Amino acid sequence: MYSGVFPAIITPFLEDMSLDEEGLKRNVLHLCQTGIAGIVPCGTTGEAATLTIAEHKRVIEITVENSSVPVIAGTGSNNTREAVELTCHAAEAGADAALLITPYYNRPNDRGMFEHFKTVAEKCNIPMVLYNVPKRTGIDLKPELVAKLSRIKNIVAVKEASGSLSQLSQIIEQTRESDFSVLSGDDDLTLPSIALGAQGVISVVANVAPRKTVAMVNAMLKGDLEKARSLHYELAPLVRAMFLETNPIPVKSAQKYLGLAGGPLRLPLAEMSPDKESILKGVLESLGERA
Repeated sequence: MYSGVFPAIITPFLEDMSLDEEGLKRNVLHLCQTGIAGIVPCGTTGEAATLTIAEHKRVIEITVENSSVPVIAGTGSNNTREAVELTCHAAEAGADAALLITPYYNRPNDRGMFEHFKTVAEKCNIPMVLYNVPKRTGIDLKPELVAKLSRIKNIVAVKEASGSLSQLSQIIEQTRESDFSVLSGDDDLTLPSIALGAQGVISVVANVAPRKTVAMVNAMLKGDLEKARSLHYELAPLVRAMFLETNPIPVKSAQKYLGLAGGPLRLPLAEMSPDKESILKGVLESLGERA
């Protein structure tokens, strides 16, 4: 299950900032027809930080109800009790796994982080994917701690988004004897991450160019480096464009441009600047991307 391309999907909103439930359904159904391995709602790209608990649960429910591929539901929090509530709900809703970010802002020590994830794993009957993104959270999930956590039965994978291939390599090295998967969390590092032994990517770009992303990852997993490298460089301008501003600002703009459900961003995120949006549209046009 933990191999291939997993788009981290946006949460579309209506103009009054309420959930666009029909739009979310359409987006999920669209992506499920593109060869993806699974789908990830309520992550960073899904503006989870601005969703209420009720909205968070509803997004997971809608995704599960409409997805024909495995669902890895974002359920992390810097509040352990809240993470337990969201993760257990995801299990009850039928999600196939849960994605749990490190406890941001609190910045616990390694013992606190271990106990946080261990508590959620013990209280919720669902496979768990750790999520390390220190540039957002202010805390780094070190390889040694990942290896220790990988020995907990239902902690099955990590989304590694530190931006460090050295760190990703060390995680793979220290978990090679375990039934544990490593997924890239950085679109620009997907190819070299798989070369080191990662099994795939939880991707922002796959919202916009899912088929090309799937083709690149599948080629790399099959050992066809020449094809994978060609697709890597074909996608490179789009990867850069997706991060011209803070994620998910560009990807939401791209979704709307392609005719998919996007809608406004919730504050404190604001719309993409016109000059950068022009660059993004130019890249989309050059790639010939259509919904």
